[in-house]
Amino acid sequence: MRILIVHAHHEPASFNGAMTREAEACLTEAGHEVIVSDLYAMSFDPVSDRRNFKDAANVSRLDQQAEERNAAAHDGFAPALQAEMDKLAWCDVLILQFPIWWLGLPAILKGWIDRVFAVGRAYGGGHWFDRGRLSGKRAMLSVTMGGSEGAYTDEGMYGASAGAILHPINHGTLGFVGFSVIEPFIVYAPGRMDDEGRSMALADYRARLLDLDNAPILPMPRSADYENFLPKRRGP
Repeated sequence: MRILIVHAHHEPASFNGAMTREAEACLTEAGHEVIVSDLYAMSFDPVSDRRNFKDAANVSRLDQQAEERNAAAHDGFAPALQAEMDKLAWCDVLILQFPIWWLGLPAILKGWIDRVFAVGRAYGGGHWFDRGRLSGKRAMLSVTMGGSEGAYTDEGMYGASAGAILHPINHGTLGFVGFSVIEPFIVYAPGRMDDEGRSMALADYRARLLDLDNAPILPMPRSADYENFLPKRRGP
């Protein structure tokens, strides 16, 4: 398989860093091709604006989706952004490696999605969920949570399960663009673990990675069931 890991943690010595190193090593040893986009090491710019494009279709007003359509049709994305789109097109499996911050994505990873998942490349023209432009590929969140597992329940301090917190990413982002979304791999409170606990968590992650073909897939909508609710097609 061809696997793209998008890594979003600023500290190489973090547990997220250890998870990415474990993933790259064990998947490569198993014969898979692996590319890592280490967003902080790359100084990836998360701001989505005219810098996304080599040229402007409309210089007087920035209509993001219109400019994305134009760039997709005319090879007009900025080189750094096109490089990430090429990696996304190349991979069979996308792994997003990140810590949950403020119950969401780190800004640098949110910006990567905002810029790379562009109209004409990741979605648009009626291409979503089972009809998505990235259908046939799989994606998985690999996540660390700062609190213990009990904090992420309906009765816990956050008032929601980890699955509910990750639902907008799994469903509204990865599922929307067509990925078959693998059940997320979650490590709770690695900063509170001892070395043995962290080693066990890495071993569990290794086992998941080496058995990706059998990992559970989250249910997603079928477009045909929602035809009356979908916007009319326009553009590519």
